[in-house]
Amino acid sequence: MNKFLRQTIYLTLGFLLSASLVSCTDDDNEALKEITTEDVDFVGKAVGNFLAEEWYPGGQLGTTMNVVAGCYEDETPAVTQQNFTEAFNRGEQFFERSTNEFQVPFNGLGPAAVRKGCLDCHPAYGHGKRVSQYTATWGNGYLLVVYHPVDGLNSDDGPYVSEVTGMPQTIATSPFLAPIDEKQIQLDWKTLDKMESGLAMQFPDGEKYELIYPELYIPKSAFNTTPTPYESGAVAFRLESTIGIIGTGLIDAIPDDSIKLQYQREAAAGIELNPAMWDKAKNDWAPSAMYTANGVNRIKKFTYACTRGSLQDGAGANAIWNITNVSRSDRPYLYTTDAWATRMSETPSVISAIKADPTSPYYADGSDEGIKAAVRGLLSPKTNQFDNEWHNFTPEMSDENFWAFMVWHRGLAIPRARNLNDPEVQRGKQVFNEIGCAYCHRPKWQTDKDNYWSPTMLTSKNLNLPRYQNQTIYPYTDMVQHRLYMKNGIHGSWCRTTPLWGRGLSLVNTGAEDRLHDCRARNEIEAIMWHGYSKKSDAYASTEKFYNLPKKDRDAVVKFLRSI
Repeated sequence: MNKFLRQTIYLTLGFLLSASLVSCTDDDNEALKEITTEDVDFVGKAVGNFLAEEWYPGGQLGTTMNVVAGCYEDETPAVTQQNFTEAFNRGEQFFERSTNEFQVPFNGLGPAAVRKGCLDCHPAYGHGKRVSQYTATWGNGYLLVVYHPVDGLNSDDGPYVSEVTGMPQTIATSPFLAPIDEKQIQLDWKTLDKMESGLAMQFPDGEKYELIYPELYIPKSAFNTTPTPYESGAVAFRLESTIGIIGTGLIDAIPDDSIKLQYQREAAAGIELNPAMWDKAKNDWAPSAMYTANGVNRIKKFTYACTRGSLQDGAGANAIWNITNVSRSDRPYLYTTDAWATRMSETPSVISAIKADPTSPYYADGSDEGIKAAVRGLLSPKTNQFDNEWHNFTPEMSDENFWAFMVWHRGLAIPRARNLNDPEVQRGKQVFNEIGCAYCHRPKWQTDKDNYWSPTMLTSKNLNLPRYQNQTIYPYTDMVQHRLYMKNGIHGSWCRTTPLWGRGLSLVNTGAEDRLHDCRARNEIEAIMWHGYSKKSDAYASTEKFYNLPKKDRDAVVKFLRSI
């Protein structure tokens, strides 16, 4: 059944679906009970301190009316209205299917990879889950961050190591060894003893809370590279979870000029902004804030670190290539490192396995030296992008299939808001604003013409994408990076404010509701209190105010967050 039609049926039935229709834990049942409140009569109407439009956080073109398990998978009304349903459904297959070595069109895995497929990192289309052991399997939404710390091992800052890829790979296809042996990755979750800021680990009314954080270590022996990162200096490690993918097309539709006004507004308020993004003296973008593709400049606004300026060349477009190492016409080369290529060319088990298989593309003349040279030449990024002597890479993902994937990616909806008619939710919104949370988690944005950037491989074939013109949306982010100074915080220190929309449905969709950049927060309370770990945090003042709220107001804020 078409998902948009199914959404209409849900609305008509008043969302009174029985919990027996899905397999639920007790927590899931409570979550389902909460989101199936009979608020259908109020949807689309102004209630309390909510405008009528706030029921539709993605606007009329970006909101699904479905609010039960599976709603994260829904296409936007724009997909249906603009005749992209068939492409959306085809693109969805590339997200949900694991990549392999030979089966077209899902072939191309490896020779080294981060995961076999997108769904591994985005279980049930959501934010990654917290795990206790790092394995490249379903549910582990983490990417490893391996870097040289600039000021001691506890520093969050420093350049990525060059010996492994920026998104380090822990799986490989035969006969190769993974760049990092994941069996040797040591991941421990620690309980925080005290807040650096001095806030107690219980609220003034006596209610306690607990904060946990990850410690990660990868020994030298785990690196199948020559040299290993340890030869270049001290090495530090962090975890970074995948970001939620719902509604990202709407984020892409926010005009760059509107984001610039937000930066100017915050700069005028005296907020320290990332100098890599904002030139304080000129009160304008820093040169490094620009993302240039095909001669077009866009402001970097995707990923925690704001490294990408367009969804069509952003996190998802990048991941469908480098997570599985599947080549395409605009990236007809492997995502590898010279250090890994060197080690593989020197590994006896690799050489002997290839020598026993004359059909291998690495066989060359069958001699040890010939195989070694072929392995080195094919796997090294210094040669596999430019040198046709050893190979001629044929793109493994066609332009048409990449287009379908981008239709799907740009076409994911945001579920409608819930329970806005509830006085407690209305109180939660009021308090959220009063204590200053809405300053960084800016509620409202307006899209414009949505003249999105698209790569030549698509525009040259007139392959269009869903558009979200003139929509009022409520993602709850200022699209600006801030620093929270958590213990074992995010690599690079600066982190783009994460959109809050739709996160209240995480439990019923994914079975987990972990939050923050490394899933250290198991619920909203923990997420909020981590913002106040240090007095240096950009959000400390708001966190302190939340800390001093009476319990009924803290609970109201939580209920509000689960409703938007």
